[in-house]
Amino acid sequence: MRRYLRLYGHFVRFSLSKAMEFRFDFFFRVLMDLAYYGIQIAFYNVVFLQTSALGGWNREQALVFLGGYLVVDGIAMTFFSNNLWWLPSAVNHGDLDYYLVRPVSSLFFLTLRDFAANSLINLLFALGILAWAVTRLPQFPGLGSCALFLVMIAAGAVLNGLLHLLVIIPVFWMHSAGSLHGIFYSFSRFMERPDGIFTGWTRRLLVTVFPFCLMASFPARVFLEGPGWGILLHFAAVLAAMFAFVAWFWGKGLRAYSSASS
Repeated sequence: MRRYLRLYGHFVRFSLSKAMEFRFDFFFRVLMDLAYYGIQIAFYNVVFLQTSALGGWNREQALVFLGGYLVVDGIAMTFFSNNLWWLPSAVNHGDLDYYLVRPVSSLFFLTLRDFAANSLINLLFALGILAWAVTRLPQFPGLGSCALFLVMIAAGAVLNGLLHLLVIIPVFWMHSAGSLHGIFYSFSRFMERPDGIFTGWTRRLLVTVFPFCLMASFPARVFLEGPGWGILLHFAAVLAAMFAFVAWFWGKGLRAYSSASS
């Protein structure tokens, strides 16, 4: 464990040094994400000019959900997204060979090697938006609920990374990942809205098989409506099942991989 933590520290230091070499690109990316945050807040403000509730939540509760979603997205962008975007290229060009022979988990190396420093700045802004939204609630849910909320938000970001990896693993057989990234980002739009606006089989699928509505909505429900064993067990079971399935699917993909030396 200490070896992996020390290795991740090297990843972070190298990524920070690299980011400072391209400062214009660094700050442009920060501004681009801040514009996205502003658009999301404006969207919810416009929606609540037309209605008093969305998915069972009022304006203040929906803004807490939005803040939670932005934090989930910020964590995923900081730790996973760059690596997953680059992974198909490594498979197609045979660069994966260099990582498979290293004396550490290939999945650890490939999914965490690139730390997005600009997204870390945006993550801090997202946490600020979440804190601002929480202060607008008429009653603070309590420190215990707040701690559980943050733990589930972090777990939601891990789930986001697992789903992204799951969608691009077929590159081992398809050898083209452009459409796969498109599929993931199209489905991830469901994550931007409260799960309560969906009904029937659509909602069941979005909180189980394709759990995009689980990442931010369930943590917000626990924080705003109080923890319940049903929702906590559901969240933990889906996360564990997704982790096990992705690990199995990754192994299948590696067995199908044709290295550059073959």
